[in-house]
Amino acid sequence: MEKVAAMPIDPTPVARPKNAEPWKQISLSGIVTIVLASTVPLATGLLAMVLGLRFELALLFVFLPVQLLLGVLAGRRFSGKRGQADAILQIFVIFFAMSVVVLLVSVVWSVVERGSAALSWQFITQNNVYISGQTSLEYGGLGHAIIGTLLIVLLSTIVTVPLGIATAVYLTETTGKTRSTVRTLIQALSGLPSVVAGLFIYAMFIASGLTQYVGWAGSLALIPLMLPTVTRVAEESLLLVPQELRNGALALGSSAWKAFWLVTMPAAKSGLITAVLLGVARIIGETAPLLVTTFAANNTNLNLFDGSIATLPTYLYTFIASNFDTAVQRAWGAAFVILILVAILFIAARVLSRKKTAKKAGKK
Repeated sequence: MEKVAAMPIDPTPVARPKNAEPWKQISLSGIVTIVLASTVPLATGLLAMVLGLRFELALLFVFLPVQLLLGVLAGRRFSGKRGQADAILQIFVIFFAMSVVVLLVSVVWSVVERGSAALSWQFITQNNVYISGQTSLEYGGLGHAIIGTLLIVLLSTIVTVPLGIATAVYLTETTGKTRSTVRTLIQALSGLPSVVAGLFIYAMFIASGLTQYVGWAGSLALIPLMLPTVTRVAEESLLLVPQELRNGALALGSSAWKAFWLVTMPAAKSGLITAVLLGVARIIGETAPLLVTTFAANNTNLNLFDGSIATLPTYLYTFIASNFDTAVQRAWGAAFVILILVAILFIAARVLSRKKTAKKAGKK
């Protein structure tokens, strides 16, 4: 067989392409173009506001058009026709992203600023008996509503989490013929209006005379609202577990059930915790289902199966519709407490999951 002679290797280094450092190709005129495209729209919008135009109108009808025009010119200056479309896309993405961030920050800041004024020890611990919309903030509070919210959400979570995770396991770990039907039903539940869930429970149990306004009816109304979130997030978490882990456990002689419990579930733990958190966050502020199932009680009730029970959303709804400033202040305080509860849930879950991960790493 004829041998092929090896080609000699040229040790000479390959010259770098001319466009290897594109940032060095920007001339002084290019820098000026970028600066003008960034500052002129802002200056124009501020000038329109100084001349008396409202902020919203100046933002939408002065700043944004000028920014689009100068952005398109700058994009054409550097990248030709393709740069125009890129500039328009970037401007819209940044504009709407910043709009969402500003709206979110403004809402959170408004809740913190106005709600903190009502926050005090007696406001958190006392109930609402003998309290009206004109009563000073020094008397009464939402302690009974905090307890009621925790009890109702706890009962809904106890029922929903096992059901949601079991549904996610069925959708990811089995080959049943009804998987598509179950997934369709879960997706349909995700679009269910909250008031419809509350009215369904009201018509079935309260209007029919089977029970009165009671806490467990509110928990029952929150279950179909929490179930889709828990199921879908848990399903995605289980799907993200590498298939190699399952195959390795099966190759070592483990059964499919043991492989799931000992390999897949621990690997998806953080995702399952996130599923529970998102499910709780989905229902903790729901108002409509609770208004028609639990009513708004003023006293402290620890029994979900006897009598009406107060919750933070119903407490907020009761006082926000009042014409008195003190009552509205109580509503802002309730909104602030809801925000604090959600933050505590997220922080606690993250801290617990990190501690467990650190302990396992230390043992290894």
